[in-house]
Amino acid sequence: MVKKKRSNPWVFVLELLFVIGVAIGAAALLRQYVISKDVVVGVSMAPTLNNDDRLFSLRTVGIKRNAIVVVNAPDRPNQRYVKRVIGLPGDTVESKNDVLYINGKRQAQPYLKPKFMQPEIKTWAAQRNVNASVVHFTGDFNIATLPSTHSKTVPAGHYFVLGDNRLVSHDSRDFGFLSRSQIESVIIWRYAPIDQMQWY
Repeated sequence: MVKKKRSNPWVFVLELLFVIGVAIGAAALLRQYVISKDVVVGVSMAPTLNNDDRLFSLRTVGIKRNAIVVVNAPDRPNQRYVKRVIGLPGDTVESKNDVLYINGKRQAQPYLKPKFMQPEIKTWAAQRNVNASVVHFTGDFNIATLPSTHSKTVPAGHYFVLGDNRLVSHDSRDFGFLSRSQIESVIIWRYAPIDQMQWY
């Protein structure tokens, strides 16, 4: 048999405040060490991600090839970029005639959509008064000869990243390899726009 005690309203208020405080503290710790909430700015990851898309990412997961990551900009303090991991430690990376090669093997790039790429190439070429037929969506490069990387392979503990919108993306072709500590989190979910929700 349990005797019901009369509740003291002040004790109830203190208990409630304690529970709220713990919940707020736990949420803050999750945001600091586990989950990141981000907003896309710009079009460097189009059409995969677009300006103003809302994202959730995890800070504690391993980094795999083709993962979309949030990185601390190595060349612009206090800014962050959203990019795709292309090269892992030890990889060779080359693009030739719009074909990506990792360790000498041709790689599928299903995230590059021809319906998006073709008009982008035409627009880019028209703006620069060049023949669109000679423009590659991904300009030819090799990390062994790129001025920003100049390394036969991706160094240990580093990654090579690109934006999906290759014609306009500012990425490892410009600022070089990223260390693991510069990669803040891995995108797992786009929650807005609501009609474009997607898990990654």
